[in-house]
Parts: sequence; structure tokens; C-alpha cells
Amino acid sequence: MTDAMVKGRQGFASMNAELQRQIARKGGLTAHRKGTAHHWTAEEARAAGRKGGYVASRRRRLAAAAVIDSIGSSPKSIATSSTNCDPEA
Repeated sequence: MTDAMVKGRQGFASMNAELQRQIARKGGLTAHRKGTAHHWTAEEARAAGRKGGYVASRRRRLAAAAVIDSIGSSPKSIATSSTNCDPEA
């Protein structure tokens, strides 16, 4: 079975990275020639970076909370608990 046949790797995603880059470059050049390309200001770029960082850290916090809820312990009790594997102890 080839990569193109695997679900989730269809169309643009199934192309090799260099071909994707070439096609994307052509689209970018066309947008600039037409005048429809977006030019980021420094403030817009900072705001986008802040938003992305917030979303990523929030996702990590939620995932960690879900793990803690599933095992029924607080992070402090997990960190301070010690498991002794020695049956004679």
C-alpha cells in the first residue's frame, strides 16, 4: 500500500515535501502579484505568537488535568509518593 492510499495522506498531504513547497511558493508569488497577500506588521505578528502560545499551553494544562483526574491524585501526591519494588521492605 502506498502513502497516497493511506487514509489521512490524500491530496496535497500525500505529495513529497519539496513538491508541496514548490506549489505553495507559486501561490504565494501569485498572491503578491495580485496584491492580495497579507503583510504582517510587527504588532500583528506578536499578537499571533501570543495567541498560539496561549492555546498550546492551555492544551497541555488541560491534558495534564485529565491525567490527574483519571488516576485520582494531585500532582503533589504523585511527585512525593515513592514506590518501593522490594518485596522484603
